[in-house]
Amino acid sequence: MDVDSASSVVLQALTQATSQDTAVLKPAEEQLRQWETQPGFYSVLLNIFNNHTLDVNVRWLAVLYFKNGIDRYWRRAAPHALSEEEKTSLRAGLITNFNEPVNQIATQIAVLIAKVARLDCPRQWPELIPILLESVKGQDGLLQHRALLTFYHVTKTLASKRLAQDRRLFQDLASGIYSFACSLWSHHTDCFLQQVCARDEAAALNSLERTLLSLKVLRKLTVHGFQDPQQNMEVMGFLNAVFERLKQFLECCRQVGSESPCREKLEKTIILYTKVLLDFLEDHACAFIPLIQRSLEFAVTYVFTPAGEGVTFERFIVQCMNLIKMIVKNDAYKPAKNIDESKPESLEAHKIKTAFFTHPTLTEIGRRLVSHYFLLTEEELAMWEEDPESFAVEETGGDSWKYSLRPCTEVLFLEIFHNYSQTLTPVLLDMVQNLQGPTNVEDPVQLLMKDAVYNAVGLAAYELFDNVDFDQWFKNQLLGELQVSHHRYKLIRRRVIWLIGQWISVKFKSDLRPLLYEVILSLMQDPDLVVRIETATTLKLTVDDFEFRTEQFLPYLESIFGLLFQLLQQVTECDTKMQVLHVISCVIERVNTQIRPYAGCLVQYLPLLWKQSEEHNMLRCAILTTLIHLVQGLGAESKNLYPFLLPVIQLSTDVSQPPHVYLLEDGLELWLVTLENSPAITPELLRIFQNMSALLELSSENLRTCFQIINAYLYLSAVEFLQNYGESLCRSFCELLKDITNEGQVQVLKVVEIALKVSPVLGVHMFQPLMPAVFRGIVDGERYPVVMSTYLGIIGRVLLQNFSFFSSLLSQMASECNQEMDQLLGSMIEMWVDRMDNITQPERRKLSSLALLSLLPSDNSVIQDKFCGIINITVEALHDVMTEDPESGTLKDCMLMIHFEEPKLSDEEEPPTEQDKRKKLLALEDPVHSVSLQQFVYEKLKAQQAMMGDQSFGVLMETVDTELVRQLQEFLQAL
Repeated sequence: MDVDSASSVVLQALTQATSQDTAVLKPAEEQLRQWETQPGFYSVLLNIFNNHTLDVNVRWLAVLYFKNGIDRYWRRAAPHALSEEEKTSLRAGLITNFNEPVNQIATQIAVLIAKVARLDCPRQWPELIPILLESVKGQDGLLQHRALLTFYHVTKTLASKRLAQDRRLFQDLASGIYSFACSLWSHHTDCFLQQVCARDEAAALNSLERTLLSLKVLRKLTVHGFQDPQQNMEVMGFLNAVFERLKQFLECCRQVGSESPCREKLEKTIILYTKVLLDFLEDHACAFIPLIQRSLEFAVTYVFTPAGEGVTFERFIVQCMNLIKMIVKNDAYKPAKNIDESKPESLEAHKIKTAFFTHPTLTEIGRRLVSHYFLLTEEELAMWEEDPESFAVEETGGDSWKYSLRPCTEVLFLEIFHNYSQTLTPVLLDMVQNLQGPTNVEDPVQLLMKDAVYNAVGLAAYELFDNVDFDQWFKNQLLGELQVSHHRYKLIRRRVIWLIGQWISVKFKSDLRPLLYEVILSLMQDPDLVVRIETATTLKLTVDDFEFRTEQFLPYLESIFGLLFQLLQQVTECDTKMQVLHVISCVIERVNTQIRPYAGCLVQYLPLLWKQSEEHNMLRCAILTTLIHLVQGLGAESKNLYPFLLPVIQLSTDVSQPPHVYLLEDGLELWLVTLENSPAITPELLRIFQNMSALLELSSENLRTCFQIINAYLYLSAVEFLQNYGESLCRSFCELLKDITNEGQVQVLKVVEIALKVSPVLGVHMFQPLMPAVFRGIVDGERYPVVMSTYLGIIGRVLLQNFSFFSSLLSQMASECNQEMDQLLGSMIEMWVDRMDNITQPERRKLSSLALLSLLPSDNSVIQDKFCGIINITVEALHDVMTEDPESGTLKDCMLMIHFEEPKLSDEEEPPTEQDKRKKLLALEDPVHSVSLQQFVYEKLKAQQAMMGDQSFGVLMETVDTELVRQLQEFLQAL
């Protein structure tokens, strides 16, 4: 592409690409896409976005196309890579002038230059940094700013490279420019402070912008530019200067006021200073040790003393608290349990912390955290009144909540309490003691203080285990608090039920549970929505606890479940509905089948909620989880849900539907439990399986659940299922086996094994294409034991239950291998005997014995030749399955199942699913469980003896080890 002649054509295309008319826009975008790989295209784009007379939107688009081109075509190895000549020209053109008048375009150009620098600097672009530094020194304000902006983005990008060689290059760069960067930052900072004093706000704002950019550069150089920064005087000098600059800038906040145009950028700069300290602490904990004392003094002074009043702001307080927290919890600052094994640096840091965190300091921090920072603010109280749902969600961990002051305060409190509990426990208990008894509802300050103190006791529950008799406190104080019905006391009612939730798994006697359920039942009817939502959350913690007893909860189940359902209907926010649904799911999961009489209202409501949540996939996930537990609780009665349930499964597991990205995992789980609890197959349930072939193609982490679903269909209705889907399933398996792990291979083979178990004839017919590979795997001696075991399980069932197919398979394999059938049969039996140790399940070991014994009686010389091996396997299997009958004292086959019995269950045990029952009934027909191995061996040996005659049979038995014969006789003597 000739640059001069192409400029007008490219300019026209870019102009059309900024159009709002899609008829104009689309062809232009397609044309630009075709030009992306044309030589000279990026030179044309460079000329266009450097031409300040052109339309801003066109120039903006030119920069974006250039930036995207770097990602795709700048690397040498990339397809359609730019030539080295063009790249040299483009690099030169990018740094000829830093006079872009439009801020947004200037930022994009700076990012673009940084992308090139990441790939080419310093080797192919050694002149970049010197030119940037020279330009930054210039007197022209615009030129200086743009060069500094670019300098920052280049530094940021180079600092992000993590390969050892790249890090060394960045460290070389940092050592060369650090002095300049420090002087630049210092110069612009001094200018800003002077201009603030002179009330020259316009000049101050310009200087502050340059201070911010130069500080951003210094942050990257300081944190990533030095391997041992503590040995560099300039680095440590800069870090120590940060504290003085922070104080000056905080004082500026007081001077300029909240309405000043500088205020926002001033706060950003202050936060950036704290980020420098936090980043350096995180990356260079040992180098930070000389700064621990100043950091703690600074942060504690501004956050926990009057010095911070009027100058601090929320985000700054958060950063200071993070600084204290990181110093307190840093493992590098803690001595080893054995002091002699501690590093000198750890001992030094611990000494500094111990000297700082004196009893008075800790007491003041603890008291102020609780009595000042834990207090609900006016804004929070207003939100409680105006939007209780949002308040409830934020208080339990909503997205915006995690970026605010409250969680940061609570985390700091926990960290300090954990490390200094001996000092702080008496302080907190004293605060509790001062608030005993009901608080005057006319005293909002005392109500807020009690809320804060109870919050602290809840957060520190594990630390206070030995110091608080919570059971007595619950009975003597907290129960009374919950009975104060005044609307202002809702703060305390909500906090107390939350507090109980925090202590439930720490210290709460089991025999107090019924009293707690009475409380929950009462508070679920509280006039305040926040109290009801908090009560529901505590209920979840209670039923989730390992000491939960279903029988204690059952008297309250109907009432509480009904109130939970009312709450679910009442709340309107997606997050709150999810929260309440999780509680309902948890209750259903714990009470299981006991939910059946009370689930009707929920069953009727969920279809409406599903419809309403079409745009809220996370809420739909919560509905799916609820349905999973509901189906498990309803058991066979869940068939009444099918009109709603099956379309939900269909949508959630259809990979052609966009929502499957969110719903698939839970949808598959719901599909599985629906099948496991289904009393019988339905056409609709069968039809959903059409989704499976695409799911098997995905080969995702959900593959195991897919196999469980296939197995569930086989247990539910093998004949109908295999007639409808056997062939397509076999094709899917053939594809899967081409590229699958050994574990995945076992999952596929287990499906085949189950199909043979539930339907020996149809199973073989449907999975016939897989059988040669299974047979070949045995004869070739498959090395992976679990795969070999499954191979033997499959062939064992074929041999035992479908001998005609086994004969035809043997014939087919003999033909393919160009061997005699008898020779191949002999090889198979020999490998079977040799690999018997691969089979670990007693059922499969017995199956192997039954299968090989089924070859008897036989006059086939090969089978007689392998007779010793068959008896060897048989005796091993007899050892596995024969146990002494306590009534008769004789040996009997422990795997025999005579009839189906409903198991007797304790209250805590889950009842069997419909699938469990189907498996038991199937086992009654399975030779493994219906044929006595002892009797089978006896009959087969008798038949062999009758066929051969006593003398010949005696000769045959002599081929067996005498010890094996003795053991065999012991097993058979009772017959």
